[in-house]
Amino acid sequence: MEERLIKSWIFEFLYAPEDPEIAIDPSAISKTFAAGFEKWERAEALGFEGIFFSEHHFSLSYSPSPNLMIAALAQRTKRLRLGTMGMVLPFYQPWRIVEEICMLDHLSGGRLEIGCAAGVPQEISRGGLEASEARERYNEMLEFVDAALAEPVFSHHGKYWNFDNLSIMPRPLQQPSPPKWTTVVSNPSAERSAQRNSKICTGFESVARITEIFDAYRHEADRQDRTAGPDDLAVRRNVSIARDESEAHEAASIALAIARRVMAADPRVNRENSSVLDAPKAGAGFSLHEDEFIAGTPEQVAEQIIEQSRSFGAGHFLGTIGRGLDEKRAEMIEMYGTDVIPILKRAKVL
Repeated sequence: MEERLIKSWIFEFLYAPEDPEIAIDPSAISKTFAAGFEKWERAEALGFEGIFFSEHHFSLSYSPSPNLMIAALAQRTKRLRLGTMGMVLPFYQPWRIVEEICMLDHLSGGRLEIGCAAGVPQEISRGGLEASEARERYNEMLEFVDAALAEPVFSHHGKYWNFDNLSIMPRPLQQPSPPKWTTVVSNPSAERSAQRNSKICTGFESVARITEIFDAYRHEADRQDRTAGPDDLAVRRNVSIARDESEAHEAASIALAIARRVMAADPRVNRENSSVLDAPKAGAGFSLHEDEFIAGTPEQVAEQIIEQSRSFGAGHFLGTIGRGLDEKRAEMIEMYGTDVIPILKRAKVL
């Protein structure tokens, strides 16, 4: 297989402050966005491949409409790839999301990455959808999006939407379409993504479990007469980095506590055992594994990223680097860019 470099991305959750009074203070919210754009613009000079924003509702995140941030950041950068990992399709009308995708591709100068997700169950429920309906809508919308990006005029007949000779404008700048991504947590989801020629991203799980998910994707791609390589696969991890190793591990412990709290209401998380490090069987949900938390000095962080990426053959690494948008996180991003990325750019994924 051709050797590929490991590409570094920032995965931006855009955490809201934990203090409720600060979280709803208009001036504090404006400062949070301003601090974010300052760091995201800096990421371009530091050599990051791009930024993937998350979409979350009713929670600890200031990112309910990440495509708005992509539109704004596209005007402030020239090289960064920009995407959402991923757009929660059940919350949208299919034709509307395709129109938005095409506009963003032009506004970014052809730097858009299309990421789609089914959504977090508790957010879907609070948004007024039953889990079964949300899944049906998600699957039907994927068909709609793929068809709309492939053909300027098309028809669609499904359970929730029916259209004849629908024309969606504008057409995307990248032809035949911007790169497609899907967030997955199971083998079947990975296989469906391979069938529609979508790249995939996952996280949380152990290296061994993610390897299983990626193997399922590669096997299905082979069945489709397509070779899936490192460029089709991404892993998202929490990263805590400091000059002092103990300081980095202390930050990782805080990240673990926050992750536990954020995921506490997610019914997909395996809780059969008291430890969050016990991974469920394939298809039985997902777990929060110690492999999720990469911590240490810049050299140690680079070593862990390379080791994991090579283990499961991923060419993209999405780092949730630090928490919040304070100066400590700014230092971590700066350190990652100046000290970690140069090492990763010399590393190869076989």
